[in-house]
Amino acid sequence: MAPKSNRRACPFGTIKVVKQVMRLSMEESKMQDIARVRETLEKGMLDAKLKDIYVDEKRVAYNRQRYIDALERFAELFPEEREIEIYSAPGRSEVCGNHTDHQNGMVLATSINLDAIAIVAKTDDDVIRLVSGDFPMEVIDVTDREMKESEKSTTTALIRGVVGNLAERGYSVGGFRAYVTSDVLMGAGMSSSAAFESLIGTILSGLYNDMRISSVEIAQVGQYAENVYFGKPCGLMDQMACSVGGMIYIDFEDKTRPVVKQIHSDFEKAGLSLCIVDTKGSHADLTPDYAAVPAEMNQVARALGKEHLREVDRETFYRAIPMLREQVSGRAVLRAIHFYEEEERVQQGSAALEASDYDAFLSVIKASGDSSAKYLQNIYSPKDVESQNVTVALAVSESILGKNGVCRVHGGGFAGTIQAFVKDEAVAAYKEGIEAVYGADSCHVLKVRPQGGIRVL
Repeated sequence: MAPKSNRRACPFGTIKVVKQVMRLSMEESKMQDIARVRETLEKGMLDAKLKDIYVDEKRVAYNRQRYIDALERFAELFPEEREIEIYSAPGRSEVCGNHTDHQNGMVLATSINLDAIAIVAKTDDDVIRLVSGDFPMEVIDVTDREMKESEKSTTTALIRGVVGNLAERGYSVGGFRAYVTSDVLMGAGMSSSAAFESLIGTILSGLYNDMRISSVEIAQVGQYAENVYFGKPCGLMDQMACSVGGMIYIDFEDKTRPVVKQIHSDFEKAGLSLCIVDTKGSHADLTPDYAAVPAEMNQVARALGKEHLREVDRETFYRAIPMLREQVSGRAVLRAIHFYEEEERVQQGSAALEASDYDAFLSVIKASGDSSAKYLQNIYSPKDVESQNVTVALAVSESILGKNGVCRVHGGGFAGTIQAFVKDEAVAAYKEGIEAVYGADSCHVLKVRPQGGIRVL
């Protein structure tokens, strides 16, 4: 979810979004009685809607009870509020394009069927009062939108940043009461913070803007909040995958006008499951490792007279390698090689999915993982070469899977999680084998969620 308690707007431009994300016919702006919503859930009358959102039939009962529990907690926190709405924003999984978005590159990413949900009541006092899980209540005056250094790295900063940037873009903002709960795993490369930012943006779009704020702009606002208010120099991919939803191709050549295209995929029909494995590695003190990746790629670009690698064509880069070896580190050259080859793989992977060629898709994912390990070098920290949780997880996974799947580092890397696309008939054996190493429930079997940030009710 979001981090513990105590980010300048760009012109939105024309965004190409192919095949609009399904909104589940939920756009009517009507608060509903909390007792009636609970009764509807208890009787299973919303099960079909929950199946649409969470895809997996086995997760319907779990989410039905999760929503009921959230309603109860909201009622305890805000007993005076009886009319509510419910919002949801998913976590995400990067599929291909590892560490390319910060170089204005291309990525392939998907939303997943883990999410943050919010029970919300609109108020007229210009104050947001929000409780997230077991954390203390956040209280934010929406008329106070200035970034505050003292709030950096806090949930308060994320909320204030979303409010501030939406207002700067000319949208209406206002107060509300909310209880938020999330099953998006923190520190697992699923972008719990981006899910939270997308959730806040979607709430404000629903309560005050008739759901008119596009999912792409909500993503841009979330990135701004995280960069400027929260103080984390993230790219736009995380927020885009959480807000837009489904399997998406994103081209960041012009970050103010990113090209976003939904990619047809049917992993259920293909007989493939997406598994994310928590390798139990610590994320402590990894910020310098993450920061070094874009910094070194930028060094290569500047040596060639540009700011980002996307501005340097592939042939020019390869011809310049002899010169670059005299000006930048060998690792910087290798990381730039990863960028150019990964750009090709994103396009190949997208084309494979559109053609329903899942064997070709799996080959692309394997090649992406190999490149991340050999050239990008983000599967363990060079400061702690003895801790190689991710590397071991990849080796064990390849041994278990054989020809039944492929695996790769997940997210930013260095620690945390790996990703595996596994044939359905091999999932049980893979889960059992990898959990023998990393513990019970370390392997999460997920589905591609077709929606991003939505109003559920």
